[in-house]
Amino acid sequence: MQYEQNMLRRLQIAELGILEAIDRVCRENGIMYFIDSGTVLGARRHGGFIPWDDDIDLGMPRDDFERFLEVAPEALGERFCVTCSRTNPHQAALFGKVMLAGTRFVTDETEEAGFKQGVFVDIFPYDAVCSEPDAAKRQRKRCMMWQSLSYLYHSKHIVVPHQGVLGAVEKLACRIAHYMVRAVLSPERINCGFDEAAMTARDDRKSDMLMVSSYAATEPFPKSMLLPPGTIRFEGIEFFAPADVEGYLRAQYGETWSQLPPEDQRRNHAPKELYLGEWSSGYLG
Repeated sequence: MQYEQNMLRRLQIAELGILEAIDRVCRENGIMYFIDSGTVLGARRHGGFIPWDDDIDLGMPRDDFERFLEVAPEALGERFCVTCSRTNPHQAALFGKVMLAGTRFVTDETEEAGFKQGVFVDIFPYDAVCSEPDAAKRQRKRCMMWQSLSYLYHSKHIVVPHQGVLGAVEKLACRIAHYMVRAVLSPERINCGFDEAAMTARDDRKSDMLMVSSYAATEPFPKSMLLPPGTIRFEGIEFFAPADVEGYLRAQYGETWSQLPPEDQRRNHAPKELYLGEWSSGYLG
């Protein structure tokens, strides 16, 4: 599905409102965060959203993430919904989301899982990586395994890496795996397994690397690259960002991060149904 004219920009403005509310709560409660992934790239390269992008990502050190989940529901108020897989058994993503009440952002996967997803900002916990290389490798593999199992548990329609005959085989394998996973696991067991793996190095005093535990396939970052956060302007507003923005972008996207990708590689997450409530008179579905 493609966005109707001006709908993408209205979605971006709605997400910016969520980010401003999160920033306020974090500043008032001493919670550390930084904009993450494509949001950093957009801030540095475009001064705001990547023009074709449709989401905002934030990162938080694990302790700050847990603190945010404690205080945010009350501090943000009824206009927002704070959700994570521990509190919502229909959420496949093993990270946090702050959603706008009264909106809808529906994908095939969320619909199948029964997850009532509104317009959102994603919040990723960053966990310490084991200082011993073999232990770090096991830690990351286990995190990736539990996140994959969560996606398989909640939906049999998983995005696969290939097209054609191979893609069809991969899709069939995912459907079979979906029923197998549901037969032996529960959301509670998946969350416990993931948290245990993600926080393996919590007391490792020699650890000097951090990883996005929900996407542990991504190479870890030195703590000094992320913390303590600096600031950057995004859509004309100052938010917290990784300590070394350009180092982070090189690590995440390579030396050519500042170059625009070809038009056929400019992708987003356009849903099958989008309703922005008070943020727009438009409806896409």
